[in-house]
Amino acid sequence: MSEWLVGLEGTVAGGWLALGLALLAALTHAIFGALQKGKFDPWLMRGAMDASYGLMAAPFALFVVPWPEPHMWLIFAGIFPIHLGYKLFQAMAYSRGAYTVVYPVVRGTGPLVTVIAAGFIFGERFSLGQWLGVAMLLGAIFALAGYNLGRTRVDRGVLWQALGLAFITGLFVALYTTYDAYGIRATADPFTFLAWFFMIDGMLFPFISVRHYRRMDNPPALAPLMRRGLLGGFVAYASFGSVMMATRLDTVGQAAVLRETSVVFAALIGWIFLKEKVGPVRGALMALIALGAVVVEFG
Repeated sequence: MSEWLVGLEGTVAGGWLALGLALLAALTHAIFGALQKGKFDPWLMRGAMDASYGLMAAPFALFVVPWPEPHMWLIFAGIFPIHLGYKLFQAMAYSRGAYTVVYPVVRGTGPLVTVIAAGFIFGERFSLGQWLGVAMLLGAIFALAGYNLGRTRVDRGVLWQALGLAFITGLFVALYTTYDAYGIRATADPFTFLAWFFMIDGMLFPFISVRHYRRMDNPPALAPLMRRGLLGGFVAYASFGSVMMATRLDTVGQAAVLRETSVVFAALIGWIFLKEKVGPVRGALMALIALGAVVVEFG
């Protein structure tokens, strides 16, 4: 299967497959974010999800896929600080702000920086029409965040902290998207990178979560937490794995922008499962986000 996927790189069929993978990543990333922000404390939930996908990936990394080439070990070493920073700031943002306020800011900041970085690192260039699509999509995302912000009744000081943390998280999203794209392109077998990525990335945060758990006055039962963490582990494969594979098959910037249609799915999840209202304004902004993604793809 690896040879088949590698053979699709740079082809029309590969571009269509990358489009499908980026949209799959959008849907599943919204689900992943809702799981972390949902029933359990975000610090605990992230640790449960990381432990699940790390343990599930270990047998494949050690015994199934080819071992990484020597130059890949330095790349894998960079996974720890980049993804740890992303997770720490995301957990802090989720702990302070509403999901429908924080999530759009994170997802709106990331792709803009990624598109610029991909131009410098990978030599990618967007057409004028594609930049128009980026402006439409990101403008609608930030407008959605602003609209949600105006209707959120919490301490304003705490809310501005959440927005600042969300912005920093978005910068980490851009950093890990670009770095992971470089990593998955640097190995002959993309599944080697994915298996080792998930195993390595799942090692550290569970220990942070255990420390947080021990400090809680009323810690939750572990069995329901781990069951939801297991579900999150499978969702993580579809989310992060899909977008990384899309960046190997097609352009990094385009995959990053298309993934941010996750804001539409996040709003739907917030409406259906978290009982947060959508309304005509949010509906119109969601439609503009989707239209911007279409322009980016076909611009």
